[in-house]
Amino acid sequence: MRLSPIAKRVPRVVAHRGASAVDPEHTLAAYRRAIEMGADGLECDVRLTADGHLVCVHDRRIERTSNGQGVVSKMSLEQLETYDWGSWKRPTADTDLDSRKVLTLDTLLSTVRDAGRPVELAIETKHPTRYAGLVERRLIEALDRYGWAHPKLGTESPARVMSFSWLSLRRMRTAAPGLRTVLLMDRVPLRFRDGTLPTGVSYAGPGLAIVTADPEYVDRVHKHGHQVHVWTVNAEEDIRRCRELGVDAVISDRPDVALRVLADGAEGVGRRT
Repeated sequence: MRLSPIAKRVPRVVAHRGASAVDPEHTLAAYRRAIEMGADGLECDVRLTADGHLVCVHDRRIERTSNGQGVVSKMSLEQLETYDWGSWKRPTADTDLDSRKVLTLDTLLSTVRDAGRPVELAIETKHPTRYAGLVERRLIEALDRYGWAHPKLGTESPARVMSFSWLSLRRMRTAAPGLRTVLLMDRVPLRFRDGTLPTGVSYAGPGLAIVTADPEYVDRVHKHGHQVHVWTVNAEEDIRRCRELGVDAVISDRPDVALRVLADGAEGVGRRT
């Protein structure tokens, strides 16, 4: 296996839906734990409620991660707040609201702001959705409240936007050109197998299977000046493989494990940047 020329860079660790191997995904408890573990960044999915709030929920429907039923986009935030979003993961009694309450994007943004150290936030817009471009508009409005949608020249927002939808990323580029964007891929389209990306997209976001089957893809992306953020990397051997390939970030349900494995192999290795 030929390694990337920058293979000695230690990848940044991004907590997938928070420290979701330990705490219920997308709960405030999961994100606070990831920050305590030392994760470099947090990843979340956002969906728009019927009354215009962005909430951190992966699935279109709420059955898997709550004790309710229904479609997120057809429900109000008040309705979603009546459900328990943690007992599916922790069936025993737990009165900690941080592990039980639906999480709004605004609460997560304030958590990142108040973390006490720089923390990145990778926000995935979920498509298709009945609200189409309204999702991106609401996301920009939310980021604007923190001064993160239109970073000043020479600065970077702690937030970046990810999507499998090129159209979603195009909307973000048009409305907030200073924001970094990530094209998520479960397969690499033929036109981008040379390492290029759509105009304005900053980073490649391949699934682990892509870089496992085609490790030189990382090199090709780097040669075009882009970063590679790989999801979802949980097994220790896969974390090591990503480091050897020189990926820029690993997105993991187990940020503590990823940090430990990367630290174990970091002697003589460049700092994460």
